[in-house]
Amino acid sequence: MAAVMLQGTGSDVGKSVLVAGLCRALANRGLTVRPFKPQNMSNNAAVTADGGEIGRAQALQAIAARVAPSVDMNPVLLKPQSDRTSQLVVAGRSQGTLAAGDYWRRKPDLLGDVCAAYRRLAAQADIVVVEGAGSPAEINLRRNDIANMGFARAAGVPVVLVGDIDRGGVIASLVGTQAVIDPDDAAMIHGFLVNKFRGDPTLFDDGLAAIADRTGWPSLGLVPWLAEAALLPAEDAVALGRGAAGGGVTVAVPMLSRIANFDDCDALAHEAGIDLRMIPPGTPLPGDAALVVLPGSKATIADLAFLRAQGWDVDLAAHVRRGGRVLGICGGYQMLGRTIADPLGIEGPAETVAGLGLLPVDTVIDADKRVRPVAGRFADGGAAFAGYEIHAGVTRVAAGTAPLLRFADGADDGAVVADGRIAGCYVHGLFDRAEARAHLLAPLGVSSDGLDRREAIDAALDRIAATLERSMAIDALIILARTAR
Repeated sequence: MAAVMLQGTGSDVGKSVLVAGLCRALANRGLTVRPFKPQNMSNNAAVTADGGEIGRAQALQAIAARVAPSVDMNPVLLKPQSDRTSQLVVAGRSQGTLAAGDYWRRKPDLLGDVCAAYRRLAAQADIVVVEGAGSPAEINLRRNDIANMGFARAAGVPVVLVGDIDRGGVIASLVGTQAVIDPDDAAMIHGFLVNKFRGDPTLFDDGLAAIADRTGWPSLGLVPWLAEAALLPAEDAVALGRGAAGGGVTVAVPMLSRIANFDDCDALAHEAGIDLRMIPPGTPLPGDAALVVLPGSKATIADLAFLRAQGWDVDLAAHVRRGGRVLGICGGYQMLGRTIADPLGIEGPAETVAGLGLLPVDTVIDADKRVRPVAGRFADGGAAFAGYEIHAGVTRVAAGTAPLLRFADGADDGAVVADGRIAGCYVHGLFDRAEARAHLLAPLGVSSDGLDRREAIDAALDRIAATLERSMAIDALIILARTAR
C-alpha cells in the first residue's frame, strides 16, 4: 500500500489542483493512481456512472488519474443548504439534511465508512493521493475529525503540508500550523510544499530554509502560479467572478447564495466570442446581455427569494422585454416556472411559492433525488448533448409546451417558449460538448471554438503535471507514500 496526503494551512491554498496535477504526473509515469478525499463540502457535485454523488474536485482528479470517478473517492460529501444545515451524502447517496451539531455528533460513526472506502481504493492502485479539507490548524475542529489528521492517523497515511504564498504569510502559516496542532498530529507531517509562487524562485531560497529550520520538515517543492488551473472546474464558489470581463457577446450568470454546479458555464468562459459575466449580489444584471443563465441551486426557494432581493427578477423581466434569451438549469429551471412547492420541507420550510412565471411549468420538490448521467439530442432535432441530472423535484410541463431536450431513451426534458428565447432543463454540463455548445450559441451569432470541454481539461492537466515534475520532488513523494501502513 502506498499513499500520501496533501493537507493545507487553510482553505483555497490549491490542494485540489495539486492533487489533480500529481495524479496526472504519476499516471504519466505508468502508475495506477486513485484520488481520495475523506470528507468534502461543496455544492459543485459530480455524478458517477452508478448514479452516486461526489465532489467535483474528485471527479476532476479521477480524470487526471485516467480512471472513472467512483463514490469511494469521496465517501462523505456535505452540500450546504443554509448557514447551519447541509445535506449529507455518504457513499454517493443522500442521507438527509443535518444541522451542524447533528453532523458533529455523527462524524465518529462515519470514520469507518471513510476508512473502508480508502482501503478499497488502495487495493486497486499503486498509489493513492489523498486531499485534506480546510486545515489541520483548525484545532477547534480536531475532535471527531475525519477530514485531516483524524483520517491520516486512523489510516496511517503520511502528510505533506501545503502553504499558499500568493495570499502572504506563508512562513508563518506553515510554522504556525506545527506550533498549534497536537505533537502526534505534527509527527504525521513529513514535508511541506509552497504553492502559487510568482517570480524568480531563487528569491525564496531563504524562505524555504527558514521553514525547514523551524519545523524540521524538508521542502518538497516550490510550485509556481499555475495559470492552467483557470481552465479546470472550480470546486468552491469563492473562485467565481475573479476573471476580468472580455470582449464578445455578453452572457450573464447571477451568483445565487446557494449556487450549485456552477461549472456549467465554464466552457463559455473560454469562448473567444463570449464575455461571460458572473454577477455578484448587489449588482444589476447587465442591460447588454444577450443571454442570462439561471444556474442550479441547493435551496431553490430560498435562492429565488435571494434573487428577488437583489432586484434580479425585475432585471430579468426587462431583459425578456428587450428580446433577450434566458436559459434555466436545474434549480434555475424550477425558478422560471409558475410555482415551486416543497410540501415536505426538503430544502427548507414547507411552503409553496410563486416562480418567475416565464415558463409554463410547476415543480414539486420531494425526497426522491434523481442522480444519473444522461445523453441525447436537442428536441428540435439538433445537436447531441451529454451531461448529468442531480436534483430533487418533479416538474410538470403544461400541455403543448415544446421540450428542450430528448434523452436517448425517448423521454423529454425541459421546456421552450417564446420562439426559443426562454428555455430550461435539468441537465448539467450542457455547454461542455462542442456540438451542443455550438447549437446553443448559434442564436447569439457566436461560432463555437469546436473544442469539447473534456479535451481542454485533459490538455491543461498534462501541462500542470509537466510543471509539477519540474517544481516538486515527486520521487521523494513516492518514497514517502510507500511508508503508509
